[in-house]
Amino acid sequence: MVKKRILQILTVLIVLSPLIVLAVLYKSNGKAYMSEGYYFDTYLTVTVYSLKDSEYLDECMKMCERYDTLLGRNKHLSDIDCINEVGYEGVALQSEETYYLLERALEFCEETDGAVDITVAPLSDIWGFSHDSMGNPTATVKPTDEMIKDTLKSVNYKNVKLTEDNGVFLLDENTKVDLGFIAKGYIADKIKEYLVENGVKSAIISLGGNVVVIGSKPDGSDFKIGIKDPDNSEGIIDSVSVKDKSVVTSGTYERYVEYDGVKYHHILDTKTGYPVDTDVKSVTVISDSSLEGDALSTVCLILGEEKSKPILEKYNATAIFH
Repeated sequence: MVKKRILQILTVLIVLSPLIVLAVLYKSNGKAYMSEGYYFDTYLTVTVYSLKDSEYLDECMKMCERYDTLLGRNKHLSDIDCINEVGYEGVALQSEETYYLLERALEFCEETDGAVDITVAPLSDIWGFSHDSMGNPTATVKPTDEMIKDTLKSVNYKNVKLTEDNGVFLLDENTKVDLGFIAKGYIADKIKEYLVENGVKSAIISLGGNVVVIGSKPDGSDFKIGIKDPDNSEGIIDSVSVKDKSVVTSGTYERYVEYDGVKYHHILDTKTGYPVDTDVKSVTVISDSSLEGDALSTVCLILGEEKSKPILEKYNATAIFH
């Protein structure tokens, strides 16, 4: 159930995602109106700064619920669930939005030659990074080399074919898709679009590590987004000042499993099947589009700073590496 509350704010720090980002919302005497929920396995908030604008908060949470039902991999009869269950036979999607997201996701897969891949889901499952519909990890023991090698046979974004009639066909019956590296960014963009269409001039949208700010703070100053220190869960390593931008952070410390005392992060190399070998602990991408920022943060984490420069330039985005 959506909760709505009025906050008297002097200096407010809100944790936007575990171990990732902190945001300073409003550093002056004033009111903030916030709606919160838990969707996409993430605590999320939408905050506005006038009583009039607060009337749109309930609809923002309804949008999140709808997208969670439509795109959630473990939501029964969602578009993604249907693709993964019967995609080998062909699936007619419920929504053109799912089709659009698949198109954009495949675009990034193609541009990175599969470094990011929407069919990485089976690998995530055998490592235990995914969870079933009851919230239990899909694996509790480290996968063997043989298991990884066998699973990799079905990890290939080229196995996903979009049809002209809003449908999807999988070329391999063991291929599974997951829009996790792009979906929250899209949803954040859609919430922003809804609020702007209704005249909201100042707001902050937080979907886990995806932060979108509308305009500036009510006093005209920039929003200041703090970037979590990957080596210190209580610290901030950097910050960015932004107006009307998306700020997305991804990190290797964000989600991991531990086997025999060794931690394995969740960003997987689609060529080896193991966590990607990178010296980058976190990447924060600043862009106009949160969908693009969401995808780019993962791309940059995998490719590293130098190799990421051309794709960042293409999407007119900037990144901070730690």
